Amino acid sequence: MRTRPAILASAFKHVCAIALGAGLAFSGAVNAEVGWPEKEDLTFGFIKLTDMVPLAIALERGYFMDEGLFVELEAQANWRVLLDRVISGDLDGAHMLSGQPLASTIGYGTQAHIITAFTMDLNGNACTVSNAVWEAMKPHLAMDGDKPRHPIGAEALIPVIEAFNDDGEQFRLGMVFPVSTHNYELRYWLAAGGIHPGYYAPQRGDTSGTQGADVQISVTPPPQMPATLEAGTINGYCVGEPWNQQAVFRGIGTPVITDYDIRNNISEKVFGVSNEWAERYPNTHIRVVKALIRAGYWLDANDNANREEAARIISEPHYVGADYEVIANSMTGVFEFEKGDVRAAPDFNVFFRYNATYPYYSDAVWYLTQMRRWGQIPEAKPDDWYMETARKVFRPDIYQIAARELIREGHIPASAFPDFDTEDGFRSVEATTFIDGIEFDGRAPNAYLERFEIGLKGDETP
Repeated sequence: MRTRPAILASAFKHVCAIALGAGLAFSGAVNAEVGWPEKEDLTFGFIKLTDMVPLAIALERGYFMDEGLFVELEAQANWRVLLDRVISGDLDGAHMLSGQPLASTIGYGTQAHIITAFTMDLNGNACTVSNAVWEAMKPHLAMDGDKPRHPIGAEALIPVIEAFNDDGEQFRLGMVFPVSTHNYELRYWLAAGGIHPGYYAPQRGDTSGTQGADVQISVTPPPQMPATLEAGTINGYCVGEPWNQQAVFRGIGTPVITDYDIRNNISEKVFGVSNEWAERYPNTHIRVVKALIRAGYWLDANDNANREEAARIISEPHYVGADYEVIANSMTGVFEFEKGDVRAAPDFNVFFRYNATYPYYSDAVWYLTQMRRWGQIPEAKPDDWYMETARKVFRPDIYQIAARELIREGHIPASAFPDFDTEDGFRSVEATTFIDGIEFDGRAPNAYLERFEIGLKGDETP
């Protein structure tokens, strides 16, 4: 079913076509250095999460139309369906987990060459546990006065997991997809606290990710997380917003840590398309990226001054469909942990600053190291393989063309972007911090993996 914005976009198309036929231009689409879009009518998929917002803003504020594009946005049932529909061509592109283009390109789960030239956001996730688990954790937490000291390490879960085991039960956690940011963040946090999250063994047909695990981690679609937690099917989860704050508002769970404190400022979601689509419609692709960059810039402008408006837009049922108050709780610079424990979180959601929209090779390398660490890549790979794969999937060359056009057109100042003449695609080691204090250098992935006590390294296989 077509959404309200899509219907308006379709209707407006005819007005634009008449204007263009009369020799008129709209918002820089004429006289641009990038050629006309080869395909004008586009359908993009998304999952009902706060970080789909750049797509909604690009549509609602007319940035897609400025590029001569008439876009329909469609919510998808889950990440697998979304990816399959991009591969089949039913969708022109989609809001994707950063690991999805990489995993599909290397043939984990699905074999298809998917690329991204745009990072949708940084950060934006959290780990939430049931109220019962939270009460069991609290005696093991360091306190600042009457409130827990943050960040909370996963070692506080160890006695809780042991109590479950003593009762003959497994401690169960949910995440949204095997190659999701959430899976890797959850595993990172657990392992940093001395809890083994388990290995995948795809070479033996074992894709459960539970080999040698101290806990059981399984897949639950994001909007279903709170209800699954309330039902007791899982004891906690890692997910994006608004589904952590939803648990607080409903009084059914407590977020214990955000991904900003697990590992910050690495690509969270991306906009993905098939490589075949990108090669068939290069001008269209660049124009889509232009519109999305403008949306990211607007979302972070003036110290997040537009976030309340953005939260109201995506609270509509055809977008995320959660209460405005729930979405705004994290989008406007605060985050609520235990009920009433509201803390400043200005960088919980980042859509443009810190070069958030730029598709860094080093971000791709980090995801590949996590796939290797937990066995999804079961055999050792040389450093060059990581670099080659990153360059095949993350495409700053396309991004730079789009950004230079926006600069030329006066939409965004050059100072807002990296220096493209010197940018090499690797964030500085200092750009990202991790809860265990281990530094990440994207140029040395195997040396990075050697530093972990828990996880595959060298020639080890699960």
